[in-house]
Amino acid sequence: MNELMSETTGLVRDADGTVRCFWSGNLPDYVAYHDQEWGVPVADDQRLFEKICLEGFQSGLSWLTILRKRENFRAAFDGFDFRRVALYDEKDVERLLGDKGIVRHRGKIESTINNARRAIELVGEKGSLAAYFWSFEPKAEERPTIVDYPTLAANPKTDISTRISKDLKKRGWSFVGPTTVYAFMQAMGMVNDHIEGCHCRAHIEKLRQSFLRPG
Repeated sequence: MNELMSETTGLVRDADGTVRCFWSGNLPDYVAYHDQEWGVPVADDQRLFEKICLEGFQSGLSWLTILRKRENFRAAFDGFDFRRVALYDEKDVERLLGDKGIVRHRGKIESTINNARRAIELVGEKGSLAAYFWSFEPKAEERPTIVDYPTLAANPKTDISTRISKDLKKRGWSFVGPTTVYAFMQAMGMVNDHIEGCHCRAHIEKLRQSFLRPG
């Protein structure tokens, strides 16, 4: 069982002594996502589209709910190939609303289809989704050297996530509020929000340093 190290640090210590961000809990799927995926820099457009869509589906729900349905989402949405999803019509909406393996929310389903079409437009303008999103990466002086858990928990959005959100909305995207966008920034590795003391933080920072930014 994980042990909460401090009410303010946001860290937990596993039975084997491994220290992680508190939200990883003691569930194997959550721990695996935390250790192997969360914060790893991503430049693949299809994976980026998947991540931002799933963050949108998470709105009002727990990430664990989405994570455990992720393979069902991938099957239902053609692996989040946005060029294929953009061709979906009302029959596909009804198909998805009948799929018990995903979150059956009409607004979020229709948003994913809409955002796929907007993604194609964005790629046409910027060359790739990766080039667009990574262009917003915080400059070195804008990045905190230590992730402060209480501050992060109290304000899970930033000026940059707000700016991205506003720009995406101007481009016609939906379910991309500042908090959703910030969760996406964390997941795709634009920021390293593994809390200071987490065993993953230094590893993620090395990956970020060697990561070739697109565009």
